[in-house]
Amino acid sequence: MAVYKDNRPTKDGKIWFFKTQYEDFDGTKKPKKSGRFATKKEAEQAELEFKISLHEKVNHNEITFEEMIKLFLNFKKKRVRETTYYNYGNKIPYLKPLFKVKLKDFNYSHFKRWHDYMDYETTLATRTKNDIYKFLKSILNYATAWYEFSFVKVYPKMTNFNNPNELPPEQLCFTYDEFKQFIEVEEDIKWQATFRILYYCGLRKGELRGLQWKDIDLERKTLSVRKQITDRCGTVKKFKFVVPKTQNSIRTLKMPEILVNSLKKAKLEAKQLNGFNENYFVAGDVFPISSNALADRKNTNCEKAGVKQIRLHDFRHSCASLLINKGANIQVVAKYLGHTKIEETLKTYSHLFISTLDEIINVIDTLEDNKTDD
Repeated sequence: MAVYKDNRPTKDGKIWFFKTQYEDFDGTKKPKKSGRFATKKEAEQAELEFKISLHEKVNHNEITFEEMIKLFLNFKKKRVRETTYYNYGNKIPYLKPLFKVKLKDFNYSHFKRWHDYMDYETTLATRTKNDIYKFLKSILNYATAWYEFSFVKVYPKMTNFNNPNELPPEQLCFTYDEFKQFIEVEEDIKWQATFRILYYCGLRKGELRGLQWKDIDLERKTLSVRKQITDRCGTVKKFKFVVPKTQNSIRTLKMPEILVNSLKKAKLEAKQLNGFNENYFVAGDVFPISSNALADRKNTNCEKAGVKQIRLHDFRHSCASLLINKGANIQVVAKYLGHTKIEETLKTYSHLFISTLDEIINVIDTLEDNKTDD
């Protein structure tokens, strides 16, 4: 199959089409030429849908990885979260060495060449490589379930990526003093509240962007996370809400007094806006704030305050660091951050428990100090 561009557009400007030959139910080869489409992407999608409609008649032995990936994506489009589907697209380029391989021919040699390509020709972290490896296995599982391919000979030999010498990525955080230095240069009331939410509540960027005034209860001093807005959800003016990252990400947090007072001031100011209501966004107005605006303001304040530059997501790490170093229970920290499993919190923040380990050693040392000689 192939997509082509016609130099003679239709009256409404459509110039893309696909054409192919396919085998009819009686084995007769027939030509197929589509109508016109406005974009190449639309023609490719129509081509894929045509192939899917014939999948019972298609010679599965001829299906390549590239074609199977398209079939997999079409199958998953309405079955996974929008962010998950978007992330599939980021992984696909790394499977390019396998694109022309026919599924029926896939063997350990193909896998080994791809594995070596990932190890020696990319600079990806081991965790990222394993995410792509998991994506590859999902495609193979789909091919097995829906097209009856068998990979029993190659599966046992396939292995994930492992680099025992890889250094863990550096995790930047603001200490409490650094955050105070950072927030002191911010004069705008709304921005003060915005960064305090990030620091004291550990919200993800998308959760902050989706936060509306109806999610804030200033009397009960609570903040509820029920939705988020990601950069894959359209432009600021064409945004849409999506569910948070996991079920545990849906949570209600108690807010410290300093944040409550900051939000009270911000809401009084927001009420001066024409048409204000509880659906207005805490960090925006009638529309959510953009990621670029958040990052730009953060960068400017870091420079003004003379503190290190951290990512927006590092405010979440800073919150975790603050809680852990002040002795918060790991189960409480996990729930506060919206982690699905405590193991996730321990794995991400194990390096922060040094002070807790010191306390344990002090307890043992105290026992030994109090021991009397016989």
